[in-house]
Amino acid sequence: MTESLNTPFFKKSSIRWGVIGCGSVTEKKSVPAYQQTEGFEVAMIMCRNASRAKDYAERHKVPFWTTDARAVIENPEIDAVYIATPPDSHKDYALWVAKAGKPCCIEKPMAPNFHNCEEIYKAFLDRELPLFVAYYRRSLPRFLKIKEWLDTKQIGTVQQIHWVKTKQPNDLDLSGKYNWRTDASIALGGYFDDLASHGLDLFTFLLGPIKSANGKASNEGDLYSAYDTITGSWVHENGVVGKGNWNFLAQNREDSVEIIGTEGRILFSVLDEAPIELITKSGRQSLEIQHPVHIQKYHAENIKKHFKGEGIHPSIGKSGVHTSWVMDSILGKL
Repeated sequence: MTESLNTPFFKKSSIRWGVIGCGSVTEKKSVPAYQQTEGFEVAMIMCRNASRAKDYAERHKVPFWTTDARAVIENPEIDAVYIATPPDSHKDYALWVAKAGKPCCIEKPMAPNFHNCEEIYKAFLDRELPLFVAYYRRSLPRFLKIKEWLDTKQIGTVQQIHWVKTKQPNDLDLSGKYNWRTDASIALGGYFDDLASHGLDLFTFLLGPIKSANGKASNEGDLYSAYDTITGSWVHENGVVGKGNWNFLAQNREDSVEIIGTEGRILFSVLDEAPIELITKSGRQSLEIQHPVHIQKYHAENIKKHFKGEGIHPSIGKSGVHTSWVMDSILGKL
């Protein structure tokens, strides 16, 4: 399996990236992180809207822009491709990149459903090409500290994990205007697909793969076509039991995770800015670990290390497929 081979993929010192899509995630979170990674160059941006592509390229000092995905994917001057479009287009672009024989990073969620993710994964596996998914929390120091606490048994044997994520409808939700994130044809789970995917992926990173999952999803507010209220439960292969509640119609905002062990607890937020807390018989330890300004900084740096054969990236195609399977299991799509 090429994903797990700890050997250099590129012999060249400078990797030229092409970016498909120039939405909000690329403005601060990702593209500047790639640009600031030594040995990486964002050489071309693609957007179907010419004026947006030109404006983006000028603001971010990207040398070339285009409205044609072919000009990026099949360009011999582009070494790797980052797909940052809405998830309903991920599969078509990803299969095209695999056919072109180039490594790829895909924004999360990897695709709208588990079966599409499997197809993408197999295409890159068959051609022995690196495939990454932008679950960048696996690379952030804040969550690596939690993993350290778990790996060193600071709370003993882990028994349970609980997550509550709620938020109020935003102005766009209330306006009735179109939003692909809440269009059931693109993201059946709505904000669950967009937000909960980060947490469920992180939990498998912290606690290991999930062997079973189920849930119930409904649309209670009728503000859009996707689900807005979801409950779920799951069991990790090591026996840890998980439970989640996601409500995107709530009056208040909450993002609270509790990991319970035989000798203590760990408290943290997946998406919100909050300290991480370790509670044991010895006392309560609270740490503020700030995220980098460009939150995909360490994610991009780990891609570089993977290319150089200096370690396996924590978020690869195989783990992205697993997260999609968990998501679809909770939504009852399998």
